[in-house]
Amino acid sequence: MNAFLIGVSGLILAMVGLGLIRVLRGPSEADRTMAVQLLGTGGVAILLLQGVATGEPALFDVALMLALLAAFISVAFAMGADASRSDDAGANED
Repeated sequence: MNAFLIGVSGLILAMVGLGLIRVLRGPSEADRTMAVQLLGTGGVAILLLQGVATGEPALFDVALMLALLAAFISVAFAMGADASRSDDAGANED
């Protein structure tokens, strides 16, 4: 069972690696942010699978911290997008 979990985490790692292409070459900031969210979610999944496979409880704490950071990235992007939208609206009024 441990070999299966490690194999699945390797497959998820490969998919996250493909998502890295979108981070580097995304056509818009929203695409890049969603790809970073994929990296965060995939990283959490990999850490949880590795933690179960190896019985290492510290990986669960690292996965929790990564999930929190991914949530903060989403909030920061949304606030930045809202601020830039209001700045653009103010510039168009002049």
